[in-house]
Amino acid sequence: MECESNDARDARRIGNNVMNADFSVQRDMMIEGQLRTQDVTFVPLIQAMREIPREAFVPVRRRSLAYMDEDLEISPASGTSPARYLMEPARFGKLVQLADVKPSDLVLDIGCATGYSTAVLSKIASFVVALESDSALAETASSLLTELDCVNTTVVTGRLEEGYSNESPYDVIFLGGAVDYVPDSLLAQLAEGGRLVAVIGRGNAARAHLFIKESGLVSSRADFNAAIKPLPGFELEKGFVF
Repeated sequence: MECESNDARDARRIGNNVMNADFSVQRDMMIEGQLRTQDVTFVPLIQAMREIPREAFVPVRRRSLAYMDEDLEISPASGTSPARYLMEPARFGKLVQLADVKPSDLVLDIGCATGYSTAVLSKIASFVVALESDSALAETASSLLTELDCVNTTVVTGRLEEGYSNESPYDVIFLGGAVDYVPDSLLAQLAEGGRLVAVIGRGNAARAHLFIKESGLVSSRADFNAAIKPLPGFELEKGFVF
């Protein structure tokens, strides 16, 4: 009889733990222990995050970690493709709350990865266009959003830093990771009165920013500190060193 490998035993053990986990309880704990303690109080957002099964958007082997209070790797680095992450719940909630999403809003979700952010946003907005540069992640997002009956969403592929002008202008543009800068091409896709939220910077020096378009002009202000993982495509070019 062939012996079971260590990897197989680990996979089976993790699978059993996942099957036995009460994710609804973990969602409640996330709301009370992570969101409310970080002043995330927007009721429609809290209801959406309580309803959407965050674990469904995480690889099976890592689902027991779906509600941890830090960024969670959902796609490892491969070749020239960087690792991708699911943003920690509290920072995600604060960033969505900063965008002041309304029921009538058209939202562009940049860097949707497996689609969790899109699913949550779909519960509080009119329609969400989810942009993803990784075709495999985009396919996963589309499948999961269909399974969860998030009918007011569409997933498109393309360069994240270019946005998706085909459906613009947007009332809200949400960047699902840290960036070095916000391209003018994205700001140009905002509707009058539109808001763009992004975390600008790296590590503990990074801060969430709110951009608002009024009378054709875009202004911005810094808000809370947010050390989250970066989105690909928004890196500043390194200057020459003499």
